[in-house]
Amino acid sequence: MSTASEIEVRPGVRGDKPDIVGTRITVYDVLDYLAAGMSSEQIIVDFPELTDGSIRAALKFAADRERRLVNPS
Repeated sequence: MSTASEIEVRPGVRGDKPDIVGTRITVYDVLDYLAAGMSSEQIIVDFPELTDGSIRAALKFAADRERRLVNPS
């Protein structure tokens, strides 16, 4: 799965944080909801512009970023 089609950074939008394409919902928002115990289904009910795929893309984006921080090569 490529996150390039699902995640974008737009200067001046949400503090330049990566967000889900077509929304103002950041990767951080999605991760925070999941960490608080919400399921993907609950998040989608609250934010119907999101899909299961966009939530998975946020997780992959965060995992890839973490991997780059640990192994910057």
